[in-house]
Amino acid sequence: MKKLFETLRKPSAKYSLLTLLFVGFASGIIFWGGFNTVMEATNTLEFCIGCHEMRDTVYQEYKETIHYSNRTGVRAVCSDCHVPKDWTHKMIRKMQASGEVWGKLTGSIDTKEKFEAKRFELAQHEWARMKARGSIECRNCHNFDAMSPELQKKTPYKKHMKAKEEGKTCIDCHKGIAHQLPKEYEEPEDE
Repeated sequence: MKKLFETLRKPSAKYSLLTLLFVGFASGIIFWGGFNTVMEATNTLEFCIGCHEMRDTVYQEYKETIHYSNRTGVRAVCSDCHVPKDWTHKMIRKMQASGEVWGKLTGSIDTKEKFEAKRFELAQHEWARMKARGSIECRNCHNFDAMSPELQKKTPYKKHMKAKEEGKTCIDCHKGIAHQLPKEYEEPEDE
């Protein structure tokens, strides 16, 4: 142990290895703290509606839904539905979102008309992402097993239990729950 401590105290070119390790460790903590702060700042409603494309379109639609205003006062914000909670998938989603920022910067969705023209494509990407993850973002708040047959109307409860049995995910039935459906979307026939 003493030999290890002596090695750590030996100077490199100018500083001891112990000093370099300490400075590296402290720098790592500061970097990680800054990185996490930025990641959390980009998960706020204010950040999401910072550009007029979101503020003037999907945000206005969202404000008319139960996810914005309801009897219990629980509000889901953009990141609750569009950003996974676990670190790995959150980072993947943030990298994908950089493509959306690129669309803003290059002008491919910088007007309401351009956004509407791409709405179906954007929605399809989001629906596929949610489907692939089993609608985990929905299930962070909604759980088949917690649904009450006494408090939920009979028809929705039966449909939820059937969806559970069939292994369906929330997005299979609830497209357009927080935003308008694209004009091109065709509702599947009920089984």
